[in-house]
Amino acid sequence: MSVASDLSGGEESQEDVLTPAELIAKLEEEENLQRVRKGDVKASVHRMEIDRIRFILSSFLRSRLQKIEKFYPHVLEKEKSRADGDPSFLSPEEFAFAKEYLANTEVYLQAVALKHMPPNLQSIDMLKAVPEPCLDSFVFLRVKERQENILVEPETDEQREYVVDMDEGSQHLMRYRIIAPLVASGAVQLI
Repeated sequence: MSVASDLSGGEESQEDVLTPAELIAKLEEEENLQRVRKGDVKASVHRMEIDRIRFILSSFLRSRLQKIEKFYPHVLEKEKSRADGDPSFLSPEEFAFAKEYLANTEVYLQAVALKHMPPNLQSIDMLKAVPEPCLDSFVFLRVKERQENILVEPETDEQREYVVDMDEGSQHLMRYRIIAPLVASGAVQLI
């Protein structure tokens, strides 16, 4: 999903998918802004809105990069294991960043610590060394397509299974692990 559709409330359109930088450039070049006089209130409000969108996009991208840095071997493994026809979870720039981060980390570990270890300990499995993301974290989501009989909590000794129907447009708070396939298929959108 594009950043533009995230900001417009998640509505899908036939427009091209824009990167955050392209979106900011497009907003700044808007024809209406060019026709407004410099001292006009509309121009200052428009400038404040562009600054607000730039802040939101920067925060969004910073958060994604922090997650890539924190879980980089798992992110790269997930990218490698996806089928050829499946859409990528990362942009080309994010994928390049993750690969470079992995290479730099391995070089740093080799130079600082591993070369001083005994030969049998001079390699490290990054998938085992870096903790996996917690898929049991709760996330907010908006339903784009009606979903029925979603198992929210598996059956335990104390309680029965808890199943919920999700109507289109409704919002929920659920564990990510439960709705991950729905996010991948586009039936729900994280908010």
